[in-house]
Amino acid sequence: MMAAVPKVLCLEKGVLLRQVLALSRAATARENRLCAAGDALLGCHRSYRSRPTHGIGKFKYLLPKEVPKRKKEKVQMKEISAGTEYQYGDINIQMTSYDLCLVEHFAQYVHRLCNRLSIQVNESYAMPTRTNEVLFLEEKGSKMQLDAVLTTHQRVVQIRGLSSTFAPILLEIIQSSQPEGVHLLMKQHTEADFKSRLKSRPELEELLAEMS
Repeated sequence: MMAAVPKVLCLEKGVLLRQVLALSRAATARENRLCAAGDALLGCHRSYRSRPTHGIGKFKYLLPKEVPKRKKEKVQMKEISAGTEYQYGDINIQMTSYDLCLVEHFAQYVHRLCNRLSIQVNESYAMPTRTNEVLFLEEKGSKMQLDAVLTTHQRVVQIRGLSSTFAPILLEIIQSSQPEGVHLLMKQHTEADFKSRLKSRPELEELLAEMS
């Protein structure tokens, strides 16, 4: 009876070894399968790029194409209309005042009035602001002192094709609604009026004169 105990122990050890070997083989087989699957994923071709769903989520193709910026062209003077026997050519309605808001609103009124009366408006623009200094002389002294600084604002509404019979009626309507403090002038448009709109650059003019 004593000799049968070691045989049972040996049998149990053999069964345990077989189970351990089976488990180790299953683990290695799983690792081999995972490695093979990983290699297949790395080596496969990405076919989704050729499918119609490629690009979903991107927004660049929805934006409009950017147009290249053009260089600013030099301002050129348009041909001045001389008019006919029954119609005036290009006429400037000039409004000048020390109050910016006042002259701006009056220029808008004149522009809308011309549109309602079917008078062609070439353009409406602002002239460069001018600054004038007022000096005074003391009673007992020879030095001039600064008293005030006056800023002049000017707006111009340029019209064309005004008939000679309707011109006095238009002028009367504008004068009837002319606010206090606004100076009104109607004159024919000339080349000097166009040049006065441009900013003078004396340094550049001197250099051009030296080069010529």
